This record gives sequence, C-alpha cells and structure tokens, in this order.
Amino acid sequence: MRIRIRHPVLALLVAALSLLLAGCQNAPRSKSPEETRKAAAAAASKEIQRVADAVLGQQAEVVAHGDLARNGLEQLLVVNQFGKAAREGVEPGNPSGIFIRRAAVLEKNNGKWTEVLRCDEHLKNPSGYLGGSPAAPITGWLLELKPDPQQGLELRFTPAEAGRQRPSYPGESGNETISVRWNTRAKRYQSFDRSHERYLGEAPTLETPQSILR
Repeated sequence: MRIRIRHPVLALLVAALSLLLAGCQNAPRSKSPEETRKAAAAAASKEIQRVADAVLGQQAEVVAHGDLARNGLEQLLVVNQFGKAAREGVEPGNPSGIFIRRAAVLEKNNGKWTEVLRCDEHLKNPSGYLGGSPAAPITGWLLELKPDPQQGLELRFTPAEAGRQRPSYPGESGNETISVRWNTRAKRYQSFDRSHERYLGEAPTLETPQSILR
C-alpha cells in the first residue's frame, strides 16, 4: 500500500532523504591505502617502460632504477643486450656483468626525462665523448655495475666482441675497462683516469682523443 504524505514540508524532507540514500548506495567504494599504492606503482612502472622503449626501442630493459647518482634525482639505466642473452648479472652489485650493444642513463628533473649518459659505438654525455674511451667504434660491451651508498653507481664498460660475447680484456688490442660515475662537482657522468683517482674531461670530437684532467 502506497502512503501519501500531504504535508508539503514533510514531503520535501522525505524526498530529500530518499535522494541522499540513493546517492550513498551508488557512490563508488573508496580504495584502500594498499590498493592506492599498488595502482601508483603500476602507473610508475608503465611510465618507466615507456621511457625506456622510447630511448632504446622495444628490446629495452631497465636494469637499475632510483637515485643512482646519489644526487637526489630519479634515474634509469636502460640497456639492449646481445640477442636473447639471459638476464643473469643484471642487478647492481652482481660482478658477473652483462653483454650489451647499447645503454643509456635517463634522469627525471621537474617531471621531464632527459638522457645524461649514452653508450653505443662510443661513450658520451651531453658535453661530449668521455675521456679515455676508444676512438674506434665498439660493437659491443661488457657492462658491470658497482653500487656505492655514498658516491652512487659506478658503471664499468669493457669493449667486447658482439655476437661472441667475449670481453676484450686489458692487453688485448689495447682495450681496457672504462669506469664511469657521476661527478658531483661537474654534475654529469664522467670517466676516471687509469689511476681511478681523477675524472677526465670530455672530447668534443673523436679527432682529438687526448683528454684534460679535471
């Protein structure tokens, strides 16, 4: 049986209450803190992979992520491995290293990702070719990662033979390992001299391979 409410004020109150109850029933359930955290992590992971793919293509792999340089900024280390090489040794601190064709370090500053280090046939940063690196094109590298809680991640590049996945160690055709780390004074990635005590300046072109110590 339907009940009619003849008093106009009371009828308005009942109608308002009915609308309020209907709105509460249709309101979406708020996410828990854990659900919110997982959603944010998934979105961040998609952004990271999107950036990696844009820099090194769909074969790009992110092998390190975080404050790699200990400069307070988010960075990514992205690589292209030889063929279908296993991912063993891909984590910082694993001394076995990985064989790569290309690598890049990206830095996020004010919401924008920029490339701060590139390894392909040569080693270079936005200021030029890294000091001490080979002038001849290199088709592949052995990359080893050495993290340091205070000074940041050190990257060690040794020229290798692409396809055979064999590093050319010191003494073989004059090739040697190039150690690279973030220089807090210069505010960029630079290579060390052979004593591993001082950073080397960049060369603007490969026609003048000599470097100036800084």
